[in-house]
Amino acid sequence: MAEAPPAAAGRPAAAPVLLAGAVAAAYATSFAGTFVFDDWPAVVRDPRVQSLAAWWRSMPGIRPLLKLTYAANHQSGLGLTGFHAVNVALHAANAVLAWALLRRVGERAEPGSPATPAAALLGALLFALHPVQVEAVTYVSGRSTALAATFVLGSLLAWLRAPEGPRGRGARAASLLLFAGALAVKEYPAVLPLALLLFVALDRTAPSGWREAARRVGPHLALLAAGAAAILASPTYRRLLGVGLGLRGPWENLLTQLRAAAWLTGQMVRPDRMVADPALPAAAELTPALAAAGLALAAAVAGGLLALRRRPALAFGLLWTLLWLAPTGWLVPRRDPASERQLYLALLGPAWLLARGLAAAGPGRALRRAAAVALPLALGAATAARNLVYRDEVTYWADAAAKVPGNARAWNNLGHALACACRRDEAEAALVRAIALDPDGYRAAVNLSLLRAGEALGPDGEGLCPPPAPAAAR
Repeated sequence: MAEAPPAAAGRPAAAPVLLAGAVAAAYATSFAGTFVFDDWPAVVRDPRVQSLAAWWRSMPGIRPLLKLTYAANHQSGLGLTGFHAVNVALHAANAVLAWALLRRVGERAEPGSPATPAAALLGALLFALHPVQVEAVTYVSGRSTALAATFVLGSLLAWLRAPEGPRGRGARAASLLLFAGALAVKEYPAVLPLALLLFVALDRTAPSGWREAARRVGPHLALLAAGAAAILASPTYRRLLGVGLGLRGPWENLLTQLRAAAWLTGQMVRPDRMVADPALPAAAELTPALAAAGLALAAAVAGGLLALRRRPALAFGLLWTLLWLAPTGWLVPRRDPASERQLYLALLGPAWLLARGLAAAGPGRALRRAAAVALPLALGAATAARNLVYRDEVTYWADAAAKVPGNARAWNNLGHALACACRRDEAEAALVRAIALDPDGYRAAVNLSLLRAGEALGPDGEGLCPPPAPAAAR
């Protein structure tokens, strides 16, 4: 068993099969999940995605390719199972693309290194099986993150494989087309040109220099500029931008994002702390903890830049992670400063660093090989267990409320879910808790009033629960 990863790494054709099988096994339990939270307005009830014809009539609109996939799922008639199948397939494809990308990283950063095949395979397995990815896979509307990543990884690989000169035009055009697709799914792929610059800096076999880098990345920057112009021309995007900029000032947002970055880092190393709604508060003043987070972030940036020439494999791991965390709210404030799906692509950096360390030759190799087998198995088991949190709204919100007891929104949503399940007493207790945590929050007060008036929704939010029985009949 301990020889499985090295053996598969030595046979490149077997690696995609192993990765796809590992994803299928870990996410088999995701098919027990249901629609939760933002799935309802974004997928289930949005009239624009109920069919391909409805999607077409709604165009032009924001995130058109994402909505096209929702419409295709509805059109297929496969129901919730179809939505889950597409999400799992996307994640499996991303695992294979991540493996191919990490092989390129090794070839560019450490030409001829015998550890590269095993490190690439193990890094892709860690990326695929870490439970922090569940929010982008099992959560149906988390598809936006995983689907955008598919286009991003595809664009990067097409660009990396494009030879110089006329023979590479087709691959470079494919890279641009895939980049455009990524921007049509979600906004965070805007940093892809910086990822290309990172690969230019890592490449020890090609000419370097800013002029050369600008020449190679220029078409993607031009496409990004065109995409930014299209976004600013959209009234919907302008409204969302205005809302974001009005949430908090630059200094407060900087402090808030430092807190979010520290929390996200913790989620990568503590799989037992996965939570759907962390409810991180905004930070208004610089504390010692935030100052330490800022220093650590600055040190990571400086260390990554300094390592580019001497230790490029380390530089990739650090700078890739920081790069893909950059668009998560540093420039435009987010109402929720952090969510686990923000780590989806960023996780590939730490996965590579850990895999590279375990695959290296030297003392303790047998122990590291054992860890290389045990770690993916443990992460896969944690993912399979985490998927079950999505089996219904009560379980989903009960988990969030238990892990963040001060989260008023989680208690309110738990109360609503319990009311929909006709569990009146538990619903009332959860709603009372939500009001105590946030006396100014109106949603919990409204839900509690409806519950006490006997107007609570029935199962699945349809119809009404039977009225409570008289006290004497209980």
